[in-house]
Amino acid sequence: ERDLRQLVWHQQKLVWMRGSIKNQLHALAMGEGVCRKKQLFTVKGRKELEGLALGPWASYRRQELLRMYDEMLVTTAKLDLEVERAAKSLPLAVRLMTHPGVGPVTSLAFVLIIGPVARFERSKQVVSYLGLNPREHSSGGKQRMGSISKQGNPMMRSLLVEAGQTAARFDPELKRMYQRLKFRRGASVAKVAVARKLAVRMYWTLRS
Repeated sequence: ERDLRQLVWHQQKLVWMRGSIKNQLHALAMGEGVCRKKQLFTVKGRKELEGLALGPWASYRRQELLRMYDEMLVTTAKLDLEVERAAKSLPLAVRLMTHPGVGPVTSLAFVLIIGPVARFERSKQVVSYLGLNPREHSSGGKQRMGSISKQGNPMMRSLLVEAGQTAARFDPELKRMYQRLKFRRGASVAKVAVARKLAVRMYWTLRS
């Protein structure tokens, strides 16, 4: 299990690095007045990116970033297959993937990081363990809930936030919850709340 955690952590780290490289390439293109968003990495968009007239060092940077991006694509594709294979070999991870928005990476990471689910008697303990519980500020008999504690595994929180956004597109209850909180308290609070709700659901899926 410790070794599988290394697989998930490495895969996710490389995905984040690939995202950072894409953002830098977007910035280079936008500096030249080209804004293509996802289309920048299509065949047509890449040809346009490579054809931009840049200075010597900017051109060198573009070349290096594209080289690293291509290498990341190959490596992450290989790791994606390994993560999917590992997730499908664990019955608990397979069970979690029945929930909309929960893929191999999130399900495998949840099983490995939570460990034996029986050690948590209540879902609140899982939420606290993952650092998704809001901090409490009480004074004068009034209770105020602040930002989340951010204790526990940061990768798992990030995966739950990403999975929650996908799940909210397919699950009516999560979608209503997200839209209501986004209107009242903003998108960031809504995303964390959906991630917390998803974590609770995943906990009970393992307990049932």
